[in-house]
Amino acid sequence: MTSSAAQDRDAVRVWLRRFVKPEALTGYFMISPALFLILVLLAYPFGLAVSISLTDRILGVPGKFLGLTNFLKLLQDPLFLETARNSLVYTVSTVSLKLLLGLILAQLLNQEFRYRNVVRGLILLPWIVPTSLSVLTWLWMFDSLFSVINYMLLGLGIISRKINWLGDTFWAMVSVVIVNTWRGLPFFAVSILAGLMTIPDALYEAAEIDGARWHRKYWHVTLPLLQPIIAVVVLFSTIWTFADFQIVYILTHGGPINATQIFSTMAYDVAMVAGRIGEGAAISLFLFPILLIVIVCMLRYLRRE
Repeated sequence: MTSSAAQDRDAVRVWLRRFVKPEALTGYFMISPALFLILVLLAYPFGLAVSISLTDRILGVPGKFLGLTNFLKLLQDPLFLETARNSLVYTVSTVSLKLLLGLILAQLLNQEFRYRNVVRGLILLPWIVPTSLSVLTWLWMFDSLFSVINYMLLGLGIISRKINWLGDTFWAMVSVVIVNTWRGLPFFAVSILAGLMTIPDALYEAAEIDGARWHRKYWHVTLPLLQPIIAVVVLFSTIWTFADFQIVYILTHGGPINATQIFSTMAYDVAMVAGRIGEGAAISLFLFPILLIVIVCMLRYLRRE
């Protein structure tokens, strides 16, 4: 017993000596601001949202504990199920379009042409401009009476009558997908372009010697080397798109007839407009398991690669 106690004390001394080293204390001091921000800006709000989601709290009233009642109620709500479907369609559509167009645009920007650096800088404008300002411009462009897009399409003969972009259930979803794709495309294009610029020319020359044409070189050389970058970009874009609020709320407010209602807009309407804070917090927390699954799958893929 005495020997065992002495060994335990020695182990504690070793553990303390390891973490009380000056180098370790310096490290703790350096990461303390980031740790403080994480706790204050992420951990505390998340914990508060979880606690509120377990109550029937409304504006001005603390509410009482309900457990998982809010979550079970939402799973039986047809409007919430439609919102979940809209969020999935919105995210998959925009991320897929941004990836496809980003690959094409990055390939074009990687070519030699005059004023290439200027064009690369201009490509970033949709990403740099504040979201609210750019979406307000799109709101005017989609206007049912003065739509510039309708005017151009009619002039080119592509359509025969005006499209009610924001008043039709189908075209409203198409509109928010277009705007989100336009805004997020520079992030994909620039990130993929950075990956293209790191691929050695010797690999393409070796493929040409083997008789590979341009599509085979792209499929067997370019895409495999871009996979880690594509995975990271898709991961970030999926998180941002699932949590998007400004684009959908400014353009459609979730309408018409809830055709573009997504998690963030529904949570805002329920919590801030209707005043049901507990239910609104529960809606926003439904994002967490979905994003967690996406993040885990992507990280496992990257680790395997």
